[in-house]
Amino acid sequence: MTATEIRSIICPNCKKLISYDEPVCPYCGISKPGSKRFKLFARKGNLSSENIVAHIIYVNIAMYVISIVISHSNSGFSGGPFALMTPSNRSLMLLGASGTIPIDTYGRWWTLLSANYLHSGILHIFFNMMALRQLGGLIFREYGANRLIIIYTGGGIIGFFISYLAGISFTIGASASVSSLIGSALYYGKSRGGIYGEALFKEVSGWVIGLALFGLLVPGINNWAHGGGLVSGIIISYIVGYSERRRENIVHMAIALSSIIITLAILGWAIATALFYLSL
Repeated sequence: MTATEIRSIICPNCKKLISYDEPVCPYCGISKPGSKRFKLFARKGNLSSENIVAHIIYVNIAMYVISIVISHSNSGFSGGPFALMTPSNRSLMLLGASGTIPIDTYGRWWTLLSANYLHSGILHIFFNMMALRQLGGLIFREYGANRLIIIYTGGGIIGFFISYLAGISFTIGASASVSSLIGSALYYGKSRGGIYGEALFKEVSGWVIGLALFGLLVPGINNWAHGGGLVSGIIISYIVGYSERRRENIVHMAIALSSIIITLAILGWAIATALFYLSL
């Protein structure tokens, strides 16, 4: 090797080994794959379903812990172990619960996003995060990191918007976003076909049946958000496509990055305003 040796990188889009100085990836055609703007998604080639999904789970857990702390900041920790793990409606409202009350009464439209990161108890967040962990790897593998973020974020927002139109007054939970991942898996299995596609479609159909039965048998479940998330996941997946038919491109990356920035900004705003109101 000489001083002029070519440095290699993993293309942030197609994951092929290419030259750092390539103006366009020779495999997928993405422009300037070595640009700094791609470091968020491809730093040192370590992008994986595990760290993408793990970071989403960490944000959910962080918001849950904050909601618990806010709930007991003035009243103290009392009422038994289950009470300690259940945030108050006041703290959930301050942190961005959605529904007709927050939106119509206070104009908090941004709660259509923030509500996806709030949970009413330890079992609520546990089951949602377990489902996210199982589905996230599948969607990452078949759609890629950027489209996973787009489906998860967009599906959650649309799911809670459908819930709002249906008149649900107060609602939270990641299940709208998780349902959108179920919808994207359904679309992929049906669209791809073949032995693998058909088997996947049948398997995920079981999730849909279980989700429907759970919503019918358990009181207080927001079936509108579930259904809205499921349908929106199918529609978004049809629009953005999956890896076997369409490679991820700069548009997918830009939308995913915008989704991350907006999500963090809204959650940061929710925490800041909640702390402000508590200090009054």
